[in-house]
Amino acid sequence: MLLIAYWRILRRRIWIPLLLAVLVLALHLATFRPPAPTYTAAMRFAVGMLPEESYGMFYTYDRYYTWLTSEYLVDDLAEVVKSNTFASTVSAGAGMQVPPGAITAATAAGKLHRILWVNVTWGNRQELEQIAAAVVDTLQSGSHAFFGQLHNERTIIIVVDQPTISQNNHSQRMWLELALKLIVTIITGILLAFLLDYIDTSVRSRHDLEALNLPVLAEIPRSNRRSLGLTRLLGRKRRLGAG
Repeated sequence: MLLIAYWRILRRRIWIPLLLAVLVLALHLATFRPPAPTYTAAMRFAVGMLPEESYGMFYTYDRYYTWLTSEYLVDDLAEVVKSNTFASTVSAGAGMQVPPGAITAATAAGKLHRILWVNVTWGNRQELEQIAAAVVDTLQSGSHAFFGQLHNERTIIIVVDQPTISQNNHSQRMWLELALKLIVTIITGILLAFLLDYIDTSVRSRHDLEALNLPVLAEIPRSNRRSLGLTRLLGRKRRLGAG
């Protein structure tokens, strides 16, 4: 019974959420501007170190520490790539200003190896090619500049996957944002409809009187325009037939 009462309230003021949704949709279409295309260059690097040279007969732990140092190095490089210093070095190599936020990195941990993933997002495809080339050159030739303890060590950074450039798709995000706006607008309209009904003290049906514990003697049903028109038409025919 309570659900029926809620449905009556919503049906009575259904125009509120619908009107708000139409207004939000019209405002979105009026102010919508397609975003500028952006591109992402994705590349992968294998980072390692050459094992220490043997100078005598001693146990080298089967190069365990070489692998362990390589894992530490690739973890640190994932943070170095996001730094201002790395962005400045890449900017000098690419011949343009590259902000740190345009370069992101992450490590993909495996059971036998670790891979460094580097992504660069930019708005111009030709410029992105230059930036990606500068990132590769900086990692392969200038990695010692970021780690003082590796200055005399032999670090190896190999490009596993060359930079692959792809255009970002913003259409799904735009449709999702519009759908979320409409959902929030409709929910807001429904809440507003219930609020207006709550503060409205007028009586529209016997249910309102019964909610106040008042007796109902009779109820005048809502007139149906179609049946009322048909009744008038039949009355005219009868009068014409009688005449």
